[in-house]
Amino acid sequence: MSDTARTVLAGLGSVRSDLEDLYQDLHRHPELGLREHRTAKKAAEALRRSGYDVTEGVGGTGVIGVLANGDGPVVMARADMDALPVRERTGLPYASTATVTDEDGREQPVMHACGHDVHVTSLVGCARLLAGHRDDWRGTFVALFQPSEENGAGARAMVEDGLTDRSPRPDVVLAQHVLPYPAGYVGTRAGSFLSAADSLRVTVHGRGAHGSAPQASVDPVVIAASVVVRLQTVVSRELAATTPAVVTVGSIHAGSGPNVIPDRAVLELNVRTYDDATRTQVLDAIKRIVRAECEASRSPREPEFERLSTFPPTVNDEEPTRRVAEAFGVYFGDDAHTVELQTASEDMSEIPGAFGVPFTYWAIGGTDPDRYAEAARKGTVAQDIPVNHSAAFAPVVQPTLDTGVSALTVAALAWLGDGDRAA
Repeated sequence: MSDTARTVLAGLGSVRSDLEDLYQDLHRHPELGLREHRTAKKAAEALRRSGYDVTEGVGGTGVIGVLANGDGPVVMARADMDALPVRERTGLPYASTATVTDEDGREQPVMHACGHDVHVTSLVGCARLLAGHRDDWRGTFVALFQPSEENGAGARAMVEDGLTDRSPRPDVVLAQHVLPYPAGYVGTRAGSFLSAADSLRVTVHGRGAHGSAPQASVDPVVIAASVVVRLQTVVSRELAATTPAVVTVGSIHAGSGPNVIPDRAVLELNVRTYDDATRTQVLDAIKRIVRAECEASRSPREPEFERLSTFPPTVNDEEPTRRVAEAFGVYFGDDAHTVELQTASEDMSEIPGAFGVPFTYWAIGGTDPDRYAEAARKGTVAQDIPVNHSAAFAPVVQPTLDTGVSALTVAALAWLGDGDRAA
């Protein structure tokens, strides 16, 4: 496989400039989830030029490209396309100045603050290289561009729109994500890799009154404050120290003035867990605590719980992860690592889940290696290296793109380039 991968990737130099241009173009023109019309068109056009059979509009803006190349395995590689409502502050010459109008008529900035532009470009590059070296592998390669990962809606939308009928059934699904490690880094992890995520809106009810007459009220601000403090004990006092989980209250809204006690408070929470048992335990604990605090304060109504979004855990299958890790070790050498557990979340696993097939998902680095090394030397990585979703997050163009293209290609050829199958 390694010889096949090196043969195919020898063509990377011939497409590198095009890919860098594509990446900077995508970065300049980010699009929010289920609005990725321009990005999807770019991906579809690139696939068609390389001879792929292309289906567009799957789940809204999703794209499927299929390249059948004789008998052999079917490998699907997935890239997400959407950006975030963040105002870019990178100072790059190709920085985004894009804005959109939200549902309330307000102008909203948009930025590729999570690196999905890297993912799209890397998959386009891998697809082009495989198409240009069909004598070196056998099987079918499926390039899938998914919308709306950030909202946890895109994979499900593609599945509900007939993904499993509109694509060959893969033997394995592959995906990767750029993270704030040194560019050139690749990291695999068998088993749990990314957390499940649940976002909740909780409304607690009180009785409004004048700020000068608190005895006439049931103060929902006090209830909300008590809930926030007590929720800190869910992880610290109800879970074993060896069980990872995160409970974050990211938003509280209550009241309209300093001398008015309102009649409700709204909290928005985010929960991260790694297995179904812990997930259930934490979510049940949140509801128990909220209800208890409301009862203790004589709330006139039961609290309300609304699920805003949910992401499944990303749990890599052992065999494909082992195969990819071995291939990375051969190709990348000392740059191939075992990546640590991550608290970010993904909806990608819903795609292999719909097909009932295994998958593996890995990390690549996107930070300037010298900058990362200096921060590591000073012990200031957390302070000095921008992370995903930051307004300053900006993967260096190279070697990030070369690594992303190479990783997808090496991983795909771990199946498609098997010497027993490739003629």
